[in-house]
Amino acid sequence: MKTILLAACLTLLAAEAQAVSRYVSTKMSCAQTQSVVRNQGAVILRWTSPTSGVPRYDRYVANDHFCSAGEEARRAYVPTADARSCPVYNCKRIERDFFKRRLFPLRH
Repeated sequence: MKTILLAACLTLLAAEAQAVSRYVSTKMSCAQTQSVVRNQGAVILRWTSPTSGVPRYDRYVANDHFCSAGEEARRAYVPTADARSCPVYNCKRIERDFFKRRLFPLRH
């Protein structure tokens, strides 16, 4: 029984990973790109780098709820048909630097 339950859970995870839609950002306006990300929650946007000609892509999200544990949505920019830098969000690891904090703040 445990094996069947585990297999069902893994199948659901695989299906969820494949459900992410893919779009070419340079074939849409900035407003359309932002709308697609907002409405679907998470999408993969791809484009060709204008300087090197290398295909680029990443996963972009509507907000933190679409990020994994230990990640947060941060501002990123993608090229679109009408803008060189269209603001969207993608997930980045939360960086905490405990060494910069002081136990006793400096007093002036």
